Amino acid sequence: MHGIVLVELRRFVDQKFGGDTWKKLQQESGVGSKMYMAMDSYPDQEAIALVTTASRMTGKPVASLLEDFGEHLVPRFIGIYPMLIKPQWKTLDFLEHVEETIHKIVRRDNPGANPPQLTCTRVSPNEVVIAYNSSRKMCGLAKGMVKGVARHYGEEVALEEPTCMLRGGAQCKIFVKTAG
Repeated sequence: MHGIVLVELRRFVDQKFGGDTWKKLQQESGVGSKMYMAMDSYPDQEAIALVTTASRMTGKPVASLLEDFGEHLVPRFIGIYPMLIKPQWKTLDFLEHVEETIHKIVRRDNPGANPPQLTCTRVSPNEVVIAYNSSRKMCGLAKGMVKGVARHYGEEVALEEPTCMLRGGAQCKIFVKTAG
């Protein structure tokens, strides 16, 4: 897992739950009082342990936490990679180009980061289908990021996920529609 994701997870937990929640979360997850660095890579199991423990501590389902966290990540990632985003893009354009722009750079510059493999297909002017593949099976994070991208562009999106790895699918298929 790329360190920036874990750094932002801490920021998200601090903003959403405050207090000593992060310290408690680290201890209860078994990760310990570790300091994450943005440009380093960490075992996926640490992120998974932190998220599942946060779910248990808050009573909020893992998928919901991941979606909220995904929305939280978008402004940070857009701030990191503004030169890769064309000014004329809207939500669906951005989604179509994530793999060939942002993920390509992340894989090149941070080999341990291993972002999910996304295949995005435009099926109509106001709809794309994202095929999400990752051994982490954090499709909730991807859906939250889609919502965060739409919020960035001031658009509303409707999401459907008829196929999901968490329900036995070979990959997740996320249908994203804008108001058109």
